[in-house]
Amino acid sequence: MFSVTILGNNSAVPAFDRHPTSQVVTLDGTNYLVDCGEGTQIQLINYKIRRSRISHIFISHLHGDHYFGLIGLISSLSLLGHQQVLHVFGPAPLRDIIEMQLKVADTQLCFPLHIHHISEAATLLDNDKLTVKCFPTNHRVECYGFSFTQKKLPRKLLPEKAKEHEIPAVFYERLCKGEDYTKKDGELVKNEWVTAPSDPGKRYAFCADTKYDETLLPHINGFDMIYHETTYLDHLRERAELRFHSTTKQAATIALKAGVKKLLIGHFSSKYDTLEEFETEAKEVFPDAELALEGVCYEV
Repeated sequence: MFSVTILGNNSAVPAFDRHPTSQVVTLDGTNYLVDCGEGTQIQLINYKIRRSRISHIFISHLHGDHYFGLIGLISSLSLLGHQQVLHVFGPAPLRDIIEMQLKVADTQLCFPLHIHHISEAATLLDNDKLTVKCFPTNHRVECYGFSFTQKKLPRKLLPEKAKEHEIPAVFYERLCKGEDYTKKDGELVKNEWVTAPSDPGKRYAFCADTKYDETLLPHINGFDMIYHETTYLDHLRERAELRFHSTTKQAATIALKAGVKKLLIGHFSSKYDTLEEFETEAKEVFPDAELALEGVCYEV
């Protein structure tokens, strides 16, 4: 399953039992952590997400509500005997910050830690299941969004057709990979006779902190689901502009113009104790908008 679990949906200050930004993208049992605000590791425990399955962490920018939980998580992983290689991606100063924190505490990690510098739109990860890219957003400091694209799924086996052509079950996996089958008498069975095309891979984007900016559109066009910040309700557009953030209707407009299927909204200002109006305003522009609620797992 390809899903996103929200760990934190608030902006700079924790409030009303809402936590700073963090979320987990999960694909086939592997967890990819996006941002790591204060309290992230507690949220991982609360929502029973296995820290040992986190292989990559993506930090959008160096405002504290997006990475102050990172050194705590790294330290805890070492104390728990984590062995898997951990890859962390973020703006250039992140490496110096983490290395300084480890040095002053005389911490020797028990696992390999690789910190990767991002400075422009680029492909960060490309394996057999997923491609992760970053793209710049329009924030007060250097900031990046991240897109997650599932690789095309195997072809769908048509069991009755396979039996009709007398193909042994041990060959079914190879059929799903697109191979033709040759019978003992030399007769060729074309793959398309016994399989059907798979669904295209799903796509999700985390748009990070940003003011309204249509340069995001090419990076998220047609995506199945995006997360876009909505720090303020729409009557505070001027404040949002000054602080390089977005409002409900601005986020919804980006989703509408990008032609995405679903919009999650978050990064709510701590000035709001309730969130219902955020969803109401966003839906006025983009009906398939939904609050990104902590602890909820959203399927892409």
